[in-house]
Amino acid sequence: MSNTNEMLVEFDAVGENEGFARVVIAAFVSRVNPTLEEMSDIKVAVSEAVTNAIIHGYEGTTGRIRIFAKMNDSQLTVRVTDFGKGMADIQQAMEPLFTTKPEEERSGMGFSFMEAFTDELNVESKPGEGTTVTMAKVMGVQNGPNNRVN
Repeated sequence: MSNTNEMLVEFDAVGENEGFARVVIAAFVSRVNPTLEEMSDIKVAVSEAVTNAIIHGYEGTTGRIRIFAKMNDSQLTVRVTDFGKGMADIQQAMEPLFTTKPEEERSGMGFSFMEAFTDELNVESKPGEGTTVTMAKVMGVQNGPNNRVN
């Protein structure tokens, strides 16, 4: 029998909401009893996706960010979508250290962090329409009770 749960949340693309996104995803995955490392990993990955949407997707203009998350047994899928300017060259944007905002001291490591902290990463983008980052990670299946978030 499958144990599936979904959530959908949408919020303004402002920096203050990056922390909100971290709290929401942490609350959502807590029911599968993830390790501290798993919890930290998914919070960082979601935070990076939301930050990219705010800084690069909207570039100081107003907009919305949508997070859809689905937990199917221990498989977490998170989709972070913005409706901003989009990307013409996804491959270039995903290269480590590449940034379109060097004047803001951006590290260019957002996609690298998302990739490192999840099991799967997929990025879809259309110029003028926005970007969707889909991440997947197996949560809460390590052996033993150590490092569990209660």
